[in-house]
Amino acid sequence: MARLQTQGPKRAPGEKATRERLFVLDAASTGRIFTANTDGSELKTIVTGCRVPDGIVVDVEAGHIFWTNMGNPKKNDGSIERIDLDGRNRRTIVPEGGTFTPKQMHLEKASGKLYWCDREGMRVMRCNLDGANVETLLDTSGGDSRPGPDATKWSVGITVDPQRGKLYWTQKGPDNGGVGRIFRANLESPKGETPANRSDIEVLFDHLPEPIDLELDLQNHVLYWTDRGNPPRGNSVSRARFDPATGKLMAQEIIVTDLMEGIGIALDVAGDRMFVTDLVGDVYTARLNGSEKRTLVAANGNLTGIAFIQTPNTEK
Repeated sequence: MARLQTQGPKRAPGEKATRERLFVLDAASTGRIFTANTDGSELKTIVTGCRVPDGIVVDVEAGHIFWTNMGNPKKNDGSIERIDLDGRNRRTIVPEGGTFTPKQMHLEKASGKLYWCDREGMRVMRCNLDGANVETLLDTSGGDSRPGPDATKWSVGITVDPQRGKLYWTQKGPDNGGVGRIFRANLESPKGETPANRSDIEVLFDHLPEPIDLELDLQNHVLYWTDRGNPPRGNSVSRARFDPATGKLMAQEIIVTDLMEGIGIALDVAGDRMFVTDLVGDVYTARLNGSEKRTLVAANGNLTGIAFIQTPNTEK
């Protein structure tokens, strides 16, 4: 999630100084990105022809949207693209084959890095914002060839805590397998260790139905994730608080249920809101505690990643 703070001109009471938008990926045959207001109105497609898009982030300051294309999971043809907020100047920054099956992506603006999980590639990766310097941070393959045949080694969701120098990711396991896990490691590999042989990896949660995407509320020290596995624990959004001093995670809380294969999640911490997508084409919103869930968009494709942004409101 990206935000741009602005003073702006004086406005009438109740009028917002910023405009808020959602950007959503539809992995159906058209492979599109659409945008909408945070109440689901003014829905507009801004790009089509994406190759099974999955993860999306927005750099408000630079005016760029980044997204991952999974491509064919049996082929080494994943890629990452970038486009302007208005849908112009589309370009590929990580070419096909630069990553195998890229999934959720995280923008770390301060360090100028994009982080993502590579599912069948069984890796956690990053690059510069222009696509240069693609590197593997973690290799979860255990020596398996790509595409990885073992779903327990598939990395999917990712988020970063730059304040503490930590990286979080999910390994979902087989469909509804009940062996999904959430991990944490340092952003930088311990000296002398390789991506395939790191000693700093922690398992935070295991035996989850099928965990997918992650988000961190760094202000309130809470980790959120979606799970597309079967009920009662799956088709849900969960959260867990962590101790800011020690990093210790508290117990899992399931706070949203009755999704239809939940995938994407974005947080508006200041507004006490989350936004969630599922594969049957729904966009939901709820408070950060999971209450007041409601549908914003219904049955609109096969939805994956979602991003929430604020931009200056120039309307007077």
